[in-house]
Amino acid sequence: MKPTNPVFTGLPTTIFETMSRLAIAHGAINLGQGFPDVDGPEDVRRMAADALMLGPNQYPPMLGLPELRQAVAASNKRFYGLDVDWQTEVMVTSGATEALADTLLALLEPGDEVILVEPLYDCYLPLVKRAGGIPVRLRVTPPDWRLNLRALEDAFTENTKAILINNPMNPAGKVFSVEELEAIARLCLEHGVYAICDEVYEHLLFDGRRHLPLMAIEGMRERTVRIGSAGKTLSLTGWKVGYITAAPKLLEPIAKAHQFVTFTTPPNLQRAVAYGLGKDDSYFTGLCDEMQAKRDRIASGLAALGFGVLPCEGTYFATCDISPLGIEGNDAEICRLMVEEAGVAAVPVSAFYVADAPTNFIRFCFCKQDAVIDAALERLGAWIAGRAAPSLAIAGEA
Repeated sequence: MKPTNPVFTGLPTTIFETMSRLAIAHGAINLGQGFPDVDGPEDVRRMAADALMLGPNQYPPMLGLPELRQAVAASNKRFYGLDVDWQTEVMVTSGATEALADTLLALLEPGDEVILVEPLYDCYLPLVKRAGGIPVRLRVTPPDWRLNLRALEDAFTENTKAILINNPMNPAGKVFSVEELEAIARLCLEHGVYAICDEVYEHLLFDGRRHLPLMAIEGMRERTVRIGSAGKTLSLTGWKVGYITAAPKLLEPIAKAHQFVTFTTPPNLQRAVAYGLGKDDSYFTGLCDEMQAKRDRIASGLAALGFGVLPCEGTYFATCDISPLGIEGNDAEICRLMVEEAGVAAVPVSAFYVADAPTNFIRFCFCKQDAVIDAALERLGAWIAGRAAPSLAIAGEA
């Protein structure tokens, strides 16, 4: 038979799925895959259940239910001062990943260059390639994850069609500074480039930081695609409800791609998400405060065990340098050892790079119950102590 498409054929299983399977196989605490271990607000879930029973349960409008599109537009105004026309500038998708796929399929032509910032979420690269784009990798490096503005400028060429950024950034926990965002905006304007902004962690910024959408920077309103997610905002990742905000000339072709990818999203979930986005400020500040407390809990615990804990400005991921532990092996090997021997799953940060990745950093997900975080720290402490004990015994004999 003729060969299948090379972009997806032979592509390894996502690292998140791999580590989750290992966690199940070894009875490990899963701090690898990024999902909360408790469901989102009960009133939102009840709204979905009631809407399911009351119906209708037939195809909703392709762009999404009016009430959810209105809620997304209202959130843009409420949190960022963006005036958005819900009828022409908002579309509902079956998750942020579908939103990314729709956007890339609609905007790219074969040979277009797309700037990607490493470490990058694993779906970006194959989606860009399958759409015919040529990925141009730009790197931010731990521990400070600072964007090199000269390298950013050099990445833009006459062939650049778009830049794709994740802000706040998984796995780095980085929040792009105003200076970095303004530099990106200036270069997009100079080169006539689109900006695709994966902003699913927009309500999870810590230590008093406030999210600044690239769309809100002068000149970017007409050339930015802003992607959000109810999965992250409402802690309901299994619902797979995302949404796009974009100017009409951008949303129109993106909607055509959406039409032939999923067409629509379950109506009861849309109604419940619309309700959830309208919750009062205490919900959003409470979510942020809760996650910040969990960040502090896991960071202090890991630091006490000897991990080199990097700053986390947003998202729900803590990145750690494992080299201070003195355990032989790279990040992938140590993550496997941790699952098998300690009973704790994490993710190697090298999985978020295409090539030449740093190999001494791992990522822990902390959107878990406090008791789960504490149990994981206890297991890691016993594991590290156990590995150190034979060395101490040998040293004593010498």
